[in-house]
Amino acid sequence: MSADASSGRIARRFAAVRNELRPALVTFVTAGDPDLATSEKILAALPGAGADIIELGMPFSDPMADGPAIQAAGLRALKAGQTLRKTLAMVRRFREIDADTPIVLMGYYNPIYQYGSEKFVADACDAGVDGLIVVDLPPEEDEELCIPALKGGLNFIRLATPTTDDRRLPKVLQNTSGFVYYVSINGITGSAAPDSTRVAEAVDRIKAHTELPVAVGFGVRTREQAGAIGRTADGVVVGSAIVQAVAASLDEDGKATQNTVSAVTALVGELAEGVRLSRQMAAE
Repeated sequence: MSADASSGRIARRFAAVRNELRPALVTFVTAGDPDLATSEKILAALPGAGADIIELGMPFSDPMADGPAIQAAGLRALKAGQTLRKTLAMVRRFREIDADTPIVLMGYYNPIYQYGSEKFVADACDAGVDGLIVVDLPPEEDEELCIPALKGGLNFIRLATPTTDDRRLPKVLQNTSGFVYYVSINGITGSAAPDSTRVAEAVDRIKAHTELPVAVGFGVRTREQAGAIGRTADGVVVGSAIVQAVAASLDEDGKATQNTVSAVTALVGELAEGVRLSRQMAAE
């Protein structure tokens, strides 16, 4: 089976929110942060809080593209014993209660390589994963994982950045499916706030090259920012703000508290309100 951008959970979800005249809210959490049990509770609660698509981070000891918040979340997860096998098991258990919300695994190639690319693709499909974002595999390395993933039935989602010019963009989009993730700022995650005007121009430029939805992330933290970005983007991605909400809820020993899940769902609820009002604000 090959992945087709016109079918599957991701395509269906973007079509559904398009019918609602709004963008999708794409939320990122790190698998196993701050511990496996709490992480599974957070994952299960995200759709009800307003998340349309969930990016589930695969913890890695050297996350070069991530800022301090997501780095810390990954280290907490690894310290608590999270592995790629446990992350896939999380998705499998999530599918027992939610058959519709798309799950995208996001991270780096090293853990996948150690797991075995062919086995990983097969196990990810079997668990109910819908797509992959692997930030350190450029298009020139598509035979390494991208092509096998597409053939296996997984969407392979690429990142485009402010420095991805019109000469480079077709190469980036060549085997991309599901959606395009536009990184709205140069640098690491959570390092600055995006400029909504520049984002709108970038989204228009990318859409001139593809019919895929364009989701925008890096730096979105508040309901207002989500609404501003959502006026022109097909999706709004929020990660660092959510993992910071997890971190702020922990006790002095870094352990989960009774407020950890609710801290995440409260923030996601606010962000969901922002994206739902975004097109309405644009029309006024």
